[in-house]
Amino acid sequence: MRLLRLLRLLAGAAGLALLGFGASLLIDLPHATDVLLWLASAVVLHDGLIAPLVLLAGRAGVVRGPVRAALIVSGALTAVALPVLLRPGPRPNSSVLPLDYPRNWLIALAVIALAAAVAHRVGKRLTNR
Repeated sequence: MRLLRLLRLLAGAAGLALLGFGASLLIDLPHATDVLLWLASAVVLHDGLIAPLVLLAGRAGVVRGPVRAALIVSGALTAVALPVLLRPGPRPNSSVLPLDYPRNWLIALAVIALAAAVAHRVGKRLTNR
């Protein structure tokens, strides 16, 4: 038990050290408020939308595993993609973000939904044997 406690303490200390390092990097950024706004938005998105949806999906019985996994992956993908998806208007430099990100995001969500449906179908077949 002492080894486990020591490992927890070391992991906590490493986490605090990395948090301090990240905060020191944030201080030097010219647009630190934008980063802080994005971080706060990610917390609101997770706690206000993703986590409740995942919890509700857990009550759905048979489909809960694949649906929960799809919601978690879709939520993380959306949180990471939001800055690009919400960027207004055309870009002055066409070589920066040259792809159609909203379309690619929707394709990725469709692939995730398809994977969840396949996982559900395979799971259903395995339980019926």
